[in-house]
Amino acid sequence: MATALVQPTLVRRRPCWMGTPEIYFSKLIDNSRLIKVEDPRRADEMRQFGIALACFFLLVMGYAFQHFKAIEYGYRIEALRSQRDGLVELNRALRLEEASLRDPERIDHMARALGLQSPEAGQVVRMDVSAEEPSTPQVAAVTAVSVISAR
Repeated sequence: MATALVQPTLVRRRPCWMGTPEIYFSKLIDNSRLIKVEDPRRADEMRQFGIALACFFLLVMGYAFQHFKAIEYGYRIEALRSQRDGLVELNRALRLEEASLRDPERIDHMARALGLQSPEAGQVVRMDVSAEEPSTPQVAAVTAVSVISAR
């Protein structure tokens, strides 16, 4: 048979004396005839405090505005940087494609596949001798023109 241990419960006894009783008397007070007198010094202090608080508020709002604008401009700069990097990569890919399309061997192979032949001596007449690629941008440029005459 299992025996359970039973602990005696502690009972607190209330003291006989709780202290001095508090007695409240209700008083009917009529304040309807009282007139509040304005203190001009207190009004000036409150006006100065309001002006100081408004100035502080404007300073904090100006700082917060500048801070958030700086964060916004940072995001814009990063977006434009990533866009620029993408455009630089696209430019590099397009230049590579242009170089592969301008390959003389490829052009010659395609021309022969179409049944074209190389020009014979005397068929090509150069109109302009300066066929060099300009390294600096120019407003207008004349490209070399080749004339092939069939006899």
